Amino acid sequence: MARFKYEGRDHKKIRSGVLVAKTRRDAIIRLRDDGIKVIDIRELETTALQKDIVIGNPIKQDQFIMFLRQFSTLMRAGVTIVDAVRILSQQVESKALQNALMEVDEELRKGNSLSDSLAKYPKIFEPLTLNLIKAGELSGNIDESLDRLATHYEKAYQTKQKVISAMTYPAVVGILAIGVVIFLLSSIVPMFVDMFESSGGELPMITVFVMGASDFIMNYWYLLMAGVVVAIGSFWLLYRNKQGKYMLDALMLRLPIFGKILKKSALARMTRTLSSLFSSSVPILQALTMVEKVVGNAVISKVVLASKDSLERGGSLTEPMKNHWAFPPLIPHMISIGEQTGSLDHMLSKVAEFYEKEVEAETDRLKALIEPLMIVFLAVLVGTIVLAIMMPMFGMFENVDNM
Repeated sequence: MARFKYEGRDHKKIRSGVLVAKTRRDAIIRLRDDGIKVIDIRELETTALQKDIVIGNPIKQDQFIMFLRQFSTLMRAGVTIVDAVRILSQQVESKALQNALMEVDEELRKGNSLSDSLAKYPKIFEPLTLNLIKAGELSGNIDESLDRLATHYEKAYQTKQKVISAMTYPAVVGILAIGVVIFLLSSIVPMFVDMFESSGGELPMITVFVMGASDFIMNYWYLLMAGVVVAIGSFWLLYRNKQGKYMLDALMLRLPIFGKILKKSALARMTRTLSSLFSSSVPILQALTMVEKVVGNAVISKVVLASKDSLERGGSLTEPMKNHWAFPPLIPHMISIGEQTGSLDHMLSKVAEFYEKEVEAETDRLKALIEPLMIVFLAVLVGTIVLAIMMPMFGMFENVDNM
C-alpha cells in the first residue's frame, strides 16, 4: 500500500489530505466515490520511520471487537457490505486492519465474497471469524454473525483480562521483592561485613547466611544472570515442543491455586467457541477442529481432538471428556442433555457463562487473599535481612556497655 497526498474539490469546498491506496488510479477512484473531484495527487515517499513494525498480533483484541460491533451496526442500518468496509477502513485505529480493509474493499468491488476476501489476511481474521461470516453469508444474516462474533471475542477478552489481572499482582510483587533483596544484599549488607568481622565475636547463624548470600551475589552475579537466561531459554524451547507444551500446560492446570483459574478459563473458552460455531450451523467435526486449534491449552486440545475421533468412529462426543481429569462432570452432562434436546449450542453457552462467572469469582477471591500474603512475604524477606544486621550490632553494644 502507498500513501498519496491529494487536493480536490467537492460540492462545498476545497479538500486536501493523505490517502492510503494500492495505486494512484485506485486513490483517484476512491476519492471520486467519496464525491471529491481530484485537482492534484502525488505519491509520498515512505521512510523507515513510517513503515509499520508489527510484533505478535497485528491488532489488539479490543480494537477487533470494536470493529466487529461497528460492522454489525452498519449492516443492520442497511449499509451495503462494500460501503461498510470502506467506512470502517477510514476510522479503525489499527494500521494493519486499515490496510487489510482497503484491500478487502477492492476484492469486494471485483465481486468476491466477504469471507473469501477476509481469508487473505489469516493473521487478522482467524478461521473462527471466517467460518461464522461464511455461515452468515449463506443464511443472509451477516449482521447476526458479526454480532455473535463480537460477543464471543468480548467474553473471551474479559475472561482473559481477569486471569491476567489475577496473575499480574503476585508477579509484580515477586519481582519487586527480588529487586529489594538483591539491592540490600549487594549495597547495604557489605557495608557492615568488615565491622562484623573485626568485632571478633561469634555471629548468629542468620547473619552468617545473609553474609554468604551477599558475598555470592557480589562475586558470582554473572552465574545468577546466566541461570536466569538458561531457565528462560529452556522454558521457551520446551514450550515450543509439542510434548513439552503438553507437559507444561498439564502442570499449570494442576497448580494449587492458579491451576483452578486457568482450567476454568480454558473450559470457558472451549465451550464459548463451540457454542458460537454450533449456533452458526458449522458442522460439528469442523467446529471441533477449529476449537482444538484456538482453545490455547494442549491438555484441553487433546481431549477435543479425542472427541472428534470418537465421533468419526461412531462413538460419543462426551466419552473422552468423562474419562479425563481436566473435565468436571458438568460439561459432559450438559453436552449430553444438549444432544438429546437438540439445543447443544444453548447448553454450551450456559456452561461457558457458568465458567466465566466462576473465573471472575475465583480471581476476586484470589486478589483478596494474595494481597496480604504478598505483603507478609515481602516483609519477611526484608525483615530477615534487617534482623541479620541488627542482631550482631546489639551484641556489640552489649559488649561496649560491659566494658
